[in-house]
Amino acid sequence: MARRPARRATRSSSRKPAAPATERGKIIAAFLDLLGEKRIENIGLAEIAHQAGVSLAQLRGEFASTLAILAAHIKDIDRAVLAEDLSELGDEPARERLFDVLMRRLEMLAPHRAAVRSLIRSATRNPPLALAFNALAVRSQQWMLTAAGIEASGPRGMVRAQGLALLFGSVLRTWIDDDEDPGVARTMAALDRALNRGQRFAGLLDDLCHIPSRLCRMRSRRRRRSEDSEGSAAA
Repeated sequence: MARRPARRATRSSSRKPAAPATERGKIIAAFLDLLGEKRIENIGLAEIAHQAGVSLAQLRGEFASTLAILAAHIKDIDRAVLAEDLSELGDEPARERLFDVLMRRLEMLAPHRAAVRSLIRSATRNPPLALAFNALAVRSQQWMLTAAGIEASGPRGMVRAQGLALLFGSVLRTWIDDDEDPGVARTMAALDRALNRGQRFAGLLDDLCHIPSRLCRMRSRRRRRSEDSEGSAAA
């Protein structure tokens, strides 16, 4: 456990965000800068356009709302994580693979810590907004599960992604204030505890997912017993 976090911390210290070269990139960067200063509810589209140095028409051509800009940023983080070489994780247990993938995600988020802090505060105070954030997070965590080689499709995958979104959200609350230690030891400990809880939840989930098939088998056996009884009575 300790050797991989140490490698992750070393890599994160040298990682730098790429400069936005397109209108889309400029808009996302401007939005994140504004998020570092104010809550998302208080950021207007005209303000974003001005900050990005684009016209309202250009902004509208790229995005329909501030939530759409946030979704694009999250998608960019997903793609950055997925573009990393994950082959070294192939022989690791699923829990270790997921730990590594999520630490990579935190590395990608490091330049945007102030924006993440702002989003967490908004979600805490605005339940409808929290639901919108959750939908984006669940979709993203499906990709993180897939990157870790963990099944994320179907009803079980959706429940796993929802659980992971909640767990990762709890880790972010530690991470946003863990910026003085280059090794982010508090964050790694929080992620370790969260994944321990997740393993227990996954075990419960497996049991629950088997309940429908058990019920089907029970109904089938009852149906056969009923048919056998009717057959015996007719004879």
